[in-house]
Amino acid sequence: MDFATIAFFVFAAAAVLSGIAVISVKNPVHAALSLVLTFFSVACVWIIAGAEFLGVALILVYVGAVMVLFLFVVMMLDIDVAPLREGFVRYLPVGLVVAVVMLVEMLVLIGVKVQSTIPLTPDAAEAEGVSNTAWLARALFTKFLLPFEIAAVILTVAVIAAVMLTLRRREGARHQNPGEQTRVRAADRVRMIKMDAVRPVPAAGDDASAAEEGKA
Repeated sequence: MDFATIAFFVFAAAAVLSGIAVISVKNPVHAALSLVLTFFSVACVWIIAGAEFLGVALILVYVGAVMVLFLFVVMMLDIDVAPLREGFVRYLPVGLVVAVVMLVEMLVLIGVKVQSTIPLTPDAAEAEGVSNTAWLARALFTKFLLPFEIAAVILTVAVIAAVMLTLRRREGARHQNPGEQTRVRAADRVRMIKMDAVRPVPAAGDDASAAEEGKA
């Protein structure tokens, strides 16, 4: 068993363990950090297998947008984020552990590429004499066009369903009506009132107290 195969099993085990942590931990911040580690480990597996484009795309898209995903989930579940902001330092150890594991995986991945240029499976792109990106685009939009379109429809339906879930009417929540906002007029929101400038007349008790203060 060569070094690339050992690294493959290590990355796969890290992805499985971090994936289990995503659904098992109770803290949403820890779950988000575990999700970052899961995506990064899977990306390393893809790079070892020769799919460099997929690995880089996974890191740029999913790892880069995972915090947006976390905030979106917080908005849907109505989680109180005030306690999460108070104890930011307590999440530092978990973040450091995830960062160290990612650094180790990067070093191992660099070592695999330096020692061995042969992937675990035959590289179809290299066999055809094109780059990995060109081969992937050609296969995606020709041979796998129907699954690609079906996946796009499923993702679109999921986005619409998520929006509909967040727009449901709940008691005590404020809602906006874009139609009413666009039809609003200045006369409906602002009222100009003309008032005469009147000097206030002091009361009798106020005059006596003012006179006593002047004598003092």
